[in-house]
Amino acid sequence: MEENKILHENGRKLPMIPLRGLTVFPYMVLHFDVGRQRSINALEEAMVNDQLIFLATQKEAEVNMPTPDDFYQVGTISKIKQMLKLPGDTIRVLIEGINRARIKTITQEEPYILVEVEEEIHPTELEGDRDIEALMRSVLDAFEQYIEVSNKISPEILLTVSEIDMPGRLADTIGANITLKQSQKQEILEAFEPRERLETLYRILLEEIEILEIEQKINSRVKKQINKVQKEYYLREQMKAIQKELGEDEGVVEEVDEFRQKLAKLKLPKEINEKIDREIERLLRLSPSSAETGVIRNYVDWVLNLPWNKETKDKLDIKESAAILDEDHYGLEKVKDRILEYLAIRQLAKTMKGPILCLVGPPGVGKTSIAKSIARALNRKFVRMSLGGVRDEAEIRGHRRTYVGAIPGRIISAIRQVGSKNPVLLLDEIDKLASDFRGDPASALLEVLDPEQNSDFTDHFLEIPFNLSKVMFVTTANSLDTIPRPLLDRMEVIRIAGYTDEEKLNIATKYLLPKQIKEHGLKPENLKVSENALRDIINNYTKESGVRNLERQIANVCRKAAKKMVEDKVKLVRINPTNLVKYLGRPIFRYDLINKKDEVGIVRGLAWTPVGGDTLSIEVTPMKGQGKLVLTGQLGDVMKESARAGISYIRSRVDELNIDPDFHTNKDIHIHIPEGAIPKDGPSAGTAMATAVISALTNIPVSKDVAMTGEITLRGRVLAIGGVKEKVLAARRAGIQKVLLPKENEKDMEDIPENVRKKLDFVFVEHMDEVLEHALKRGEKDEN
Repeated sequence: MEENKILHENGRKLPMIPLRGLTVFPYMVLHFDVGRQRSINALEEAMVNDQLIFLATQKEAEVNMPTPDDFYQVGTISKIKQMLKLPGDTIRVLIEGINRARIKTITQEEPYILVEVEEEIHPTELEGDRDIEALMRSVLDAFEQYIEVSNKISPEILLTVSEIDMPGRLADTIGANITLKQSQKQEILEAFEPRERLETLYRILLEEIEILEIEQKINSRVKKQINKVQKEYYLREQMKAIQKELGEDEGVVEEVDEFRQKLAKLKLPKEINEKIDREIERLLRLSPSSAETGVIRNYVDWVLNLPWNKETKDKLDIKESAAILDEDHYGLEKVKDRILEYLAIRQLAKTMKGPILCLVGPPGVGKTSIAKSIARALNRKFVRMSLGGVRDEAEIRGHRRTYVGAIPGRIISAIRQVGSKNPVLLLDEIDKLASDFRGDPASALLEVLDPEQNSDFTDHFLEIPFNLSKVMFVTTANSLDTIPRPLLDRMEVIRIAGYTDEEKLNIATKYLLPKQIKEHGLKPENLKVSENALRDIINNYTKESGVRNLERQIANVCRKAAKKMVEDKVKLVRINPTNLVKYLGRPIFRYDLINKKDEVGIVRGLAWTPVGGDTLSIEVTPMKGQGKLVLTGQLGDVMKESARAGISYIRSRVDELNIDPDFHTNKDIHIHIPEGAIPKDGPSAGTAMATAVISALTNIPVSKDVAMTGEITLRGRVLAIGGVKEKVLAARRAGIQKVLLPKENEKDMEDIPENVRKKLDFVFVEHMDEVLEHALKRGEKDEN
């Protein structure tokens, strides 16, 4: 056995070579190439003397001109056995490690490094150290295990190593033969004590064995996976060959592979991914001629082509979005403000759910085109879905796959069609939904239009949840009356009333006329329509809340102008109030009072209809009879009840009104509202019918320039009504001067355009007495 090793007190001076990526141990024979000039100079110096050289390892192999800080202080004194010059000024050296040593001082660095070293010595060997013997056996066992695990070292080396009986030499020989990091080899080299060296080597061997075992497990697992993939590939190729021989569909396997690739790219939630993967597996197992194959193929195709992770980036620039909205539509400030508010909040809260807007207004005011502008302003895709006449719940939720020809509902179909999970989805005509034995589509929409539920909307066909929370839903309706209350509660209602004459003029000038000129192949310099001519078209040829008929009349003018240009070979056609009749014929409507004079028993009422506001001429005639109340003009139940309530009020006030107390027994009263082909209903004609009856019974005429609206109670109180803006615009179109409105509707005046408010005289009433005071011409009894 070796005794403890000590260092020479007097070191020797040797030339030195810093090695890159290489550690030399004592008793080790190896060759390496030398190319750096300083190293070549050191070799030449060593060969001149006793062929001894000191080899130490560089800490960083990339350093080309190492300084004393760049190499380790412990290295190996080695003897040069052979030198061979190679092409390119490189020398190949064969050396043998002699002894480890530590650098004491560095004597010189040029032209080669010369160091003074202290080396370990080998004194007289000692016997009987059982600790060392046990440690050597442990190291040999570990080395044997390392050879088994690594499969990189020849087993013959173990035989050679086991013959070594010197502890230090054993550690050095094993350290030289195993694959270690540079730092680990240096750690063994720097252990001058044999016991310390063996312990260090033993620890390193155990760590390496553990790492190698883990590597083996990983390699085994990877190999199994590779084998499984190879097996599946082999089986699929066999299946292709069998299908080809049978003449069956050869594309099923390729199709399944394509489905799997698409599924992997989608990165769906685990549950959904597993469900679709099972369906794909079923497709592979089923016969191509099976009816179910087509169903599964259709189902998987639908799921994989949905935009699970595709969405457009919102344009959050408020000024730019405002400019787009103004460019597309004139007015409609409430709608535009709401969209800009949404954009502002999106800038502050990135995860805000999409609003659900319900645009309510008469036809032709631009509800559908507003939704398109919203999509354009937000930089989102737009998709429209009409609900008019839809009466099957499956239209919304889809059919279950058990039915032949099953397809997803129109919501999912629209999402797939547009290819984005955050589009603007327009649900047009939501008030036209119907229901029958096939279900209630309005109830099916409750989940779609609820921000708290639609994040996991489940279509009956898909049977997996799809997130609709990022969709911006916009619905349109002409009336809220037919929309179920629970559905209406989920939407933010924005009313769009009819346009005033000034608004129609601006819309015609900025939008409709340029659009129709372009569509009819004309240029702006070919057709000039004066402002007064446009006003005449608005007043005399259209009578609507929207601008759809106005656009038709402008298109009519463009067609006639195009014909004139071709026939008469002119380049410019001018339209003014004088020649407008040539192009549109005689005026269709009159913009003046229908009643030319104050008449008894005739009152102008104001009504709201799904197509906008309108005026009603309510006529009352008392006749001798037995007190019957006759109502004609296709009146609904609500209007009939209002008429009866008015009669009861009049009977309770016969003395104050100077009416025959027995009129209800000796006179029949006939209330008629002309245009009997049009159904009429609503609670806003109570004051008008009561006024007409009182005028007829007292023979006092009603002012021709007064129109009114409001519900009446048995005590004569006037109650609030809806649709104030539409009714006021209708009064303005009819040439009315004074409008009587319920006192509670005074708050609605802010919705009336200022130019309309200035042209009409508004009177807010709380009781029938005030209505009669403004409506009846008390000093002018009809003598006829």
